[in-house]
Amino acid sequence: MTDPSIRSAQANSFGSAAAEYERGRPSYPAAAIEWMLPPGARRVLDLGAGTGKLTRQLVERNLDVVAVEPSDGMRAELARQLPGIRALAGTAEAIPLEDGSVDAVLVAQAWHWVDVARAAPEAARVLTPRGTLGLLWNIRDDREDWVARLGSLMRRGDEIDLNGERPDVGTAFAPIERADFEWSHHLDRSALLDLVASRSYVITMPAGEWAVLLASVQRLMDTHPDLAGREDIVLPYVTRCTRTIRI
Repeated sequence: MTDPSIRSAQANSFGSAAAEYERGRPSYPAAAIEWMLPPGARRVLDLGAGTGKLTRQLVERNLDVVAVEPSDGMRAELARQLPGIRALAGTAEAIPLEDGSVDAVLVAQAWHWVDVARAAPEAARVLTPRGTLGLLWNIRDDREDWVARLGSLMRRGDEIDLNGERPDVGTAFAPIERADFEWSHHLDRSALLDLVASRSYVITMPAGEWAVLLASVQRLMDTHPDLAGREDIVLPYVTRCTRTIRI
């Protein structure tokens, strides 16, 4: 269990690395998004939207999307990336939307940060009857040796347990359904460093430890046979998805 003070610092750290987050973090596989969205959905909330990674993919589906994000820095980056998208300051525990105003609430890479006792009723409140709550996480697939070694380097920090296998959604929702989607994200060497630098437990490291970690990742890219000399890096992921409906 992560110390509460460390957890709070990590939860509030992302705004200072919003540009790295945007450059380094992956999007989500189309199949996962389609699985999460209920049939006929038109109005969708991207809750904890960050820099708009998921928001962009929802907009591309011609959905009426509103993004809610607590971090000023992340929200500013979202506005730069997606001008014209409705992006509101707010949290999962206090969503700035009217009752029954959206058909789906999607939460990408963020449900592990929320106070479920407060966030789950709020999600239910803003959903239409039988509306969908969808949670998703991109998990690095460490069955590949270099990915496992990258994970070993990164776990020197205080990594939050994503707890995505059976996430708690409170009592306002039906029993959850689960699905995993395997896919690969292409990125260059600079973006891989940004991916590492955008992790909350890396952002909050002392500067000396941060520099050592990034240098270790650089050495991995320079020496591992699957990475050395390559500019196009293929990083395998499993996108872990949960969906449930408001009851």
